[in-house]
Amino acid sequence: MSKKAWVVSINMGYGHQRTAAALRDLAARKRVINANDYEGIPKGDKSVWEGSRRFYEFVSRFKKAPFIGNIVFSLFDATQRITEFYPKRDLSQSNFTQKRTYPLFNRGWGKHLIKKLSTKDKRPLISTFYTPAFMAEHFNYPGDIYCVVCDADISRAWAPLKPKQSRIKYFAPTKRVAERLRLYGIRKENIFLTGYPLPMEIIGKRLEKVKEDLKQRIINLDPWGVYQKRYGEMLKEKLGEFPSKADHPLTVMFAVGGAGAQKEIGVQILKQLRDNISNGEVKIILVAGTKKKIKEYFEKEIENLRISPSKKMVEILFEETFEEYFDSFNSALRKTDILWTKPSELSFYSALGLPIIIAPTIGSQEEFNKDWLLNSGFGAEEENAGFIKDWLFDWLREGRLAEMAMEGFIEGEQLGVLRIKEVIEK
Repeated sequence: MSKKAWVVSINMGYGHQRTAAALRDLAARKRVINANDYEGIPKGDKSVWEGSRRFYEFVSRFKKAPFIGNIVFSLFDATQRITEFYPKRDLSQSNFTQKRTYPLFNRGWGKHLIKKLSTKDKRPLISTFYTPAFMAEHFNYPGDIYCVVCDADISRAWAPLKPKQSRIKYFAPTKRVAERLRLYGIRKENIFLTGYPLPMEIIGKRLEKVKEDLKQRIINLDPWGVYQKRYGEMLKEKLGEFPSKADHPLTVMFAVGGAGAQKEIGVQILKQLRDNISNGEVKIILVAGTKKKIKEYFEKEIENLRISPSKKMVEILFEETFEEYFDSFNSALRKTDILWTKPSELSFYSALGLPIIIAPTIGSQEEFNKDWLLNSGFGAEEENAGFIKDWLFDWLREGRLAEMAMEGFIEGEQLGVLRIKEVIEK
């Protein structure tokens, strides 16, 4: 690239930040700028962002409250609901999000950030959330404006107030997102089907790292060799020669969402697989992210279950900062065989050859991510948490998880970062 881009995100949850972290090599000073939390942000701007964050985290946690929780969450979720795709029709009319957001721009929300980033060299601005992209257009940012989509399908909220006149360019992770953007009024020349930007440091420019990791993973996911016997020639053609045994035990990673929801599932996994952990058969990685309270919760539960941490078969992944967390998470993924999580942006990590066990969804967009995973054959919904040992080991015996892993690797897109880089350079 002749000049680096501004990579802009928001530190509300992990999705937009994780997406931005994969694009750090394209960023000026390899630094991600958070629109809601940057040096010098005006108090008024920060207060608008903080109100949104607190409300979202409250609603996500409150969803578990009997009866009333689901009602409150449904009302909130209606503002970002994705409408049925068929019949294809014009969906460009603005909705609640635009009607709520654009008046804030008219009062100056975001103007300070855009003026701060408006340099003479007109460097590109890449946002992993739609609001900063809208701000850039509204306040006449001088360079190209790009928006990276982080879900397998999207609501009208992602398109600006006047989509047909907009100059914002979109990087779509799936064909469905590209088609949605057209229905929302975005011009065809402003939509690029690039795939989701996965971290290049665990892929390799020629897929050498992801292929090596996948060979180890297939051995663990297919311990009886059912899948390997059936598809041996294809595996050799795609991945090369396999080692005689894996270099790590079967490893299940459970990732908690940014709002701290569903941490109880991680404890249920520990309880159900306790014997397998104790005998060194299964390793569990519990992802607390940057949430200290989640880390302490997991530590307490591990102590209550009397699982010895000295055996290193249970690991809690926690870091103080987003940057450190994403680096540690990516490193741990290389020795992970199964990713258990709600269907967030992590759904796209199936392209690494990681089968996804799908935890219950939170929000409309996650329902569509779940459908995408299931329809693509990249994941399966979790079954009764009280019988994990039964159904999980059935899936291993059948080679079902190995099949999901290869399906994700073959059909998924690993090089989204490079495709985004190509578009910007052109």
